[in-house]
Amino acid sequence: MNVTLLALTLNEIDGVKAIMPQIDRSWCSQIIVVDGGSTDGTIEWCRENGYEVFVQKRRGIRFAYLEVMPYVTGDVIVCISPDGNCPVDRIPQLLEKMREGYDLVIGSRYLGEATSQDDDMVTGFGNWLFTKTVNLLHGGHYTDAMVIYRAFRRQLVYELDLDKEESYRLPEKLFHTVISWEPLMSVRAAKAGMKVTEVPVGEPGRIGGERKLQVLRWGAAYYFQFWREIWYWRKAATRSAAAVDHPPLSTHKDASRR
Repeated sequence: MNVTLLALTLNEIDGVKAIMPQIDRSWCSQIIVVDGGSTDGTIEWCRENGYEVFVQKRRGIRFAYLEVMPYVTGDVIVCISPDGNCPVDRIPQLLEKMREGYDLVIGSRYLGEATSQDDDMVTGFGNWLFTKTVNLLHGGHYTDAMVIYRAFRRQLVYELDLDKEESYRLPEKLFHTVISWEPLMSVRAAKAGMKVTEVPVGEPGRIGGERKLQVLRWGAAYYFQFWREIWYWRKAATRSAAAVDHPPLSTHKDASRR
């Protein structure tokens, strides 16, 4: 099983210094730091310490994912935010579940005795409400439908049409924001009957940096998206990823987010 780890960063210098060295490079065949245009030394530190760095061109986590996909060589992708919220010592547990044949494995903040040290009253309630809504509307069995910390088959992106602009255009236009693909991945994986499981990982507190969460805009856009998905999307014939030669990241020209 070839594994690509994507570490998404934006001005997370304190976090990456603490978290990235904890990742055993033998866990993955490829590690890419996907950066949103950091100005605090995150990019420089990562490169100096031997990590491949991809700097996205368009603003928003979704575009970070979509832009880096041609450089991904693994057939399994693990996504983390190296800001302290994702306990990376649990990566082997997620990968073990992938080896058992799961399509999607979520690092849950709430399964069993797992808890979040980063939630406040608003985000805690929001995560509970959104997850309950996904389960009710789409037949999921999640305890955490929203979290970034997850492992999944690379092909899942294309099978669930997560790379298509029309999957996001209307909610983003209505609420004037750019959203990510994790909640929609949870919804469509449930709708398509994918093999999904969760691993209790919890959520430690953030190490430095600033929370990027747009509570009202993202919350409204995601909630709209959940209801629209009742009628909007149906699983079609399995799509194949476009043939890509996986150009080396050394050929990529950095472009900070505008």
